[in-house]
Amino acid sequence: MSKMKTMEDFLMDELKDIYSSEDQLITALPKIAKAAASADLIQAFENHVKETECKVERLNKISKLAGNRELTGRICLAMEGLIKEGSQIAEENCTPEVRDVALIAFAQKVEHHEIAAYGCAKTYARLLGYTEVEELLQESEKEEITSDKRLVALAKATNANAMETREASV
Repeated sequence: MSKMKTMEDFLMDELKDIYSSEDQLITALPKIAKAAASADLIQAFENHVKETECKVERLNKISKLAGNRELTGRICLAMEGLIKEGSQIAEENCTPEVRDVALIAFAQKVEHHEIAAYGCAKTYARLLGYTEVEELLQESEKEEITSDKRLVALAKATNANAMETREASV
């Protein structure tokens, strides 16, 4: 974290953290998606990359609204750890069905991190009276919540498929 004397400093630090998270995901998700077996899961990862690119554009708008403040220069350690976990899952020696279950769990952890990050930043923007910034952050938060709901639906089918495979092998 950088030096934070005010809530505005804290908000900018949080925005840098979010920017780093999204930037890391754009690079990592295509690699992790290659480990998925389910066409639906692969599509979910591909869609998330496109959505993430839109969120980065939205963060760049926020940067302009905040006086062209730079959002780079910080590494989100939480996302870095989540991506390492996802990469380990991708390399795990297991059945494709179990790997897909684990990849969905990874993706949901990512979504929950992002939901929390956008929700907190949105609240700070509201407290500071940055209405336009708040609205842009809320848009991203809603997209993350929608992505999580899609993953929950995908998990139900994938989990059932993995259990059927298990029962067939017992």
